[in-house]
Amino acid sequence: MSAFVDAQSGGFSINLVHRDSEGSPFYNPKETPARRVGNAGRRSIGRVHRFSHMLHLNSSRSISDPSDPDARLTANNGEYLVNISLGTPPFPIVAIADTGSDIIWTQCKPCTDCYKQDAPLFDPKSSSSYRTVSCSSNACNSLQSEGSSCSSDGSVCEYQVSYGDQSHTQGDVAAETLTLESKTGNPVALPKTVIGCGHDNAGTFSPKGSGIVGLGGGPASLVSQLGSSIGGKFSYCMVPYAAAKPTSTMNFGTNAVVSGNGVLSTPLISDPSQPTFYFLQLEAVSVGSKKIAFQGSSIGGSGNIIIDSGTTLTLVPTDFFSQLSDAVETQVTGGTKTSDPEGFFSLCYVPDSSLKLPPVTAHFKGADVVLTSDNIFIQVNDKVVCLAFYANDQLSIYGNVAQQNFLIGYDLPKQTLSFKPTDCTNT
Repeated sequence: MSAFVDAQSGGFSINLVHRDSEGSPFYNPKETPARRVGNAGRRSIGRVHRFSHMLHLNSSRSISDPSDPDARLTANNGEYLVNISLGTPPFPIVAIADTGSDIIWTQCKPCTDCYKQDAPLFDPKSSSSYRTVSCSSNACNSLQSEGSSCSSDGSVCEYQVSYGDQSHTQGDVAAETLTLESKTGNPVALPKTVIGCGHDNAGTFSPKGSGIVGLGGGPASLVSQLGSSIGGKFSYCMVPYAAAKPTSTMNFGTNAVVSGNGVLSTPLISDPSQPTFYFLQLEAVSVGSKKIAFQGSSIGGSGNIIIDSGTTLTLVPTDFFSQLSDAVETQVTGGTKTSDPEGFFSLCYVPDSSLKLPPVTAHFKGADVVLTSDNIFIQVNDKVVCLAFYANDQLSIYGNVAQQNFLIGYDLPKQTLSFKPTDCTNT
């Protein structure tokens, strides 16, 4: 049975699978844990390049240089996957869940120029619910930021998305039934969801992925399309990287309400010129008694940092990172300082019973969020943990390691973001 979304009937929840977990098609059993974590860090840098490209920020480093190893990661560098189905009958697709983009798209038959994909391609001719949309439709207008245009005969709306590494996807804009696998076991069917049916997709996309589900703030995203049916609310709870449970949870509608003891809220800052991104105002970070003021990026109106579930590390300006790293190193006691086996992270330790980390608090406007050791350090392997922050002067991003074991709630009508300390393995 399928259940239509109804915020009044309790909302719904879905599983998010980390791309490096054993349940993911991206999982590579030959990779060492250190290599996986190092690659996740590099994807974070690639994500900055992609976001900077979208925000048209100036950079001293070319994001379109094919020799740049970071740029090669920008096209499909989200960290979490979601199982969806398209069409009638439902056609299963494993897509990247991406809070840093809007459009929902997958590769479609016929493909004039498609990247190699391990899973079968979606064939719109096999679906009785598939409909292309006209150029004059609201659906087409919602994709203007994605470069919507008309087909040569003027009958079909088309989209085109280009990434900073010269990868691209383009094809028809369509209305189709999208079905989500809910945690209750009852599929959630969303008829007439606007999607991109890509017939020309090329670049550095991985053959393991089948598409992207955009969860950003723009009008074409899944969150925006669900709109009033979920009351403009969604939340997620991400399990730590080292947790035995491989799946995290994403909630919509009344399931997404964050309430009870321990909830802290901060303004969710929108920028009409950049509706995709969710901006926050981070005022400072305290390490023990040392409080370090945060300036961040001069974008997003009064916002100075993007909160993003698809970026692993927290990326901050070089000067701030130096002060933060020095403060952490000065106040750490016990353990043994060591180097990252992959040479990516700059501050690492061999953890043992004597290692004690200083308390760290992220001071958002109106919300002092106390971080745990799992938010501050990432486990590279059984013997090494490294500081999960990274210096970057292009853009500041509050990454998913810092968000682990918090229920993070987005209330778009109220423009607030809430934090509640939570054991995400029990959600």
